[in-house]
Amino acid sequence: MPAVRVDGIEVAYDRVGQGPPLVLAHGATTDARLFGGQAEDLADEFTVVAWDEPGAGRSSDVPLSFTLGDYARCLAAVIEDVGLGPAHVLGLSWGGTVVLELYRHHAGLVRTLLLVDTYAGWKGSLPAADVRARVEGAERMLAVPAEVFAPTMPGLFAGQPSAEAVRLLSVMSADTRARSMRTELTVMAEADQRDLLPEIEVPTLLLWGELDARSPVETVARQFLGSVPRATLVVLPGVGHLSNIEAPEPFNRTVREFCRAHS
Repeated sequence: MPAVRVDGIEVAYDRVGQGPPLVLAHGATTDARLFGGQAEDLADEFTVVAWDEPGAGRSSDVPLSFTLGDYARCLAAVIEDVGLGPAHVLGLSWGGTVVLELYRHHAGLVRTLLLVDTYAGWKGSLPAADVRARVEGAERMLAVPAEVFAPTMPGLFAGQPSAEAVRLLSVMSADTRARSMRTELTVMAEADQRDLLPEIEVPTLLLWGELDARSPVETVARQFLGSVPRATLVVLPGVGHLSNIEAPEPFNRTVREFCRAHS
């Protein structure tokens, strides 16, 4: 298992394949395992790197003072540790917010951006009432006793998820740490990256599930499309928030074609 240390925090990641680097950043209550289907399919053409963000999976816990810039700095250290130069960097949901902050501070490490069912921070993409409702829901999840803590996010799928998808999410949820989740959600709720979007100079793929209830196409994806100069929007029909799980074949094909075109 590759890993890199950043100010005493160990950040673990998976690495498979050969070719231009494709770095994958997962969302809340998940870890590198979320991208197993992408690693398996895309490793024939790319060096696929999926991290466990600080506080998730095999990586170290994070202090309560951890900031969005700290997450981005750790992701930058992973890309530098891989050592293959600027990467195609994909972020799903909360992972997309981290990836945007990576670009803000470490643009030289980014060949292209792939923003998947994501946000410019909750504050930057959602109405204030929606942000309050999400924070309140998270607080209720975090308030339960440790022995029954099993966080879930509503609206992840448009249809009935497969038994394998349910099992995978359950396993990752069971491994979620309440303290790390609190830090992550606090950062997400306060993040507003709208100022960054017009400054993005690299080719950017916006990959969205048509029926994403958590980050709707018509509001959030269109916000990105109207703000990021070199953005292209691809909408996967009939798919929800976890589009890589719900529609892996068109998801992987779209990612492959985009990265191939810009490698």
